[in-house]
Amino acid sequence: QKGMPFSFYHGRTGIVFNVNRNALGVEMTKIVGNRQLRKRIHVNIAHVRKSRCNEDFLRRVKSNDQKKRDAKLLGTKAVVKRIPEGPKEMKI
Repeated sequence: QKGMPFSFYHGRTGIVFNVNRNALGVEMTKIVGNRQLRKRIHVNIAHVRKSRCNEDFLRRVKSNDQKKRDAKLLGTKAVVKRIPEGPKEMKI
């Protein structure tokens, strides 16, 4: 159980600042009282996984760029803004 992070840090997202043979240095924020402290901890690689929170954004960027390229070839303007879902249909 070498390099197991303290329970507060389980499931937290951070930024890698250091890479060792079998550990990663991760910087994250911790709320203490009324302020956010930047904490740096070293965690064993077995207890770390890559964050997937950016995947949808990157997929959307790629598809929007493709839409813009296609629209440019056709001589039109592409609408790449996200449209809110709006109210649901009523049920009786």
